[in-house]
Amino acid sequence: MEDWRGFAQQMASLARDLLAQESVNDTLSRITGSAKQLVEGCDAAGILILRGKRVQSLAPTDQVVVDSDQLQEHAGEGPCFDAARTSDGQRQFRIADFTDEPRRWPKYLPEARKLGLGSMMGFLLFTEDEDLGALNIYSYRPGAFTYASETAGWLLASHAAVAFSSARTHAQLQEAIGTRHTIGEAMGILMGRHRMTEDQAFAALRRYSQDRNEKLRDVARRVCEQGGLP
Repeated sequence: MEDWRGFAQQMASLARDLLAQESVNDTLSRITGSAKQLVEGCDAAGILILRGKRVQSLAPTDQVVVDSDQLQEHAGEGPCFDAARTSDGQRQFRIADFTDEPRRWPKYLPEARKLGLGSMMGFLLFTEDEDLGALNIYSYRPGAFTYASETAGWLLASHAAVAFSSARTHAQLQEAIGTRHTIGEAMGILMGRHRMTEDQAFAALRRYSQDRNEKLRDVARRVCEQGGLP
């Protein structure tokens, strides 16, 4: 990549754009879509989240991303798998050529070649507080990614991690505010209908929640919809 000044301007614009997205999904889709635009050689991109041994594909730009993630889950191995659960400080990897790669992942690589993949890169999305998953970038051509591509991917992943973390925190805050409002409304209904105090109304909601092993917010939502406890 020769025009690093132009790339820097695109990244600055992207950073502002990422923080302006309305949801976590919109943020992630903007990240993976930008990979195809900004990283030379990129044909497809996605974000992999590892939950135990289960893999979740987020904002894939193409079906091949989902297929690759599922292959790694079934095989229990793979570069994205390793990047998402790394504990040795490895933050990125690059497979220059799937056909020449040593058989580090003997179950995954042969099947991945059948998908037509030629090369790939992966970058751990992380902040100082947490690891968020891995941004994975694919090409159908062997040897598609250069050192410049890797640098561009790393810069994109750095911005992506901050935006992903911020979007998720905002979503969690919005959910907490909504839950608090719903519980307050449910308490008001019980107080008015049964002449309860605030403490008694909350205790009734919590007791019902515990007795039926339901989340408090779900019980509160039902009270709001039905006008009282069932």
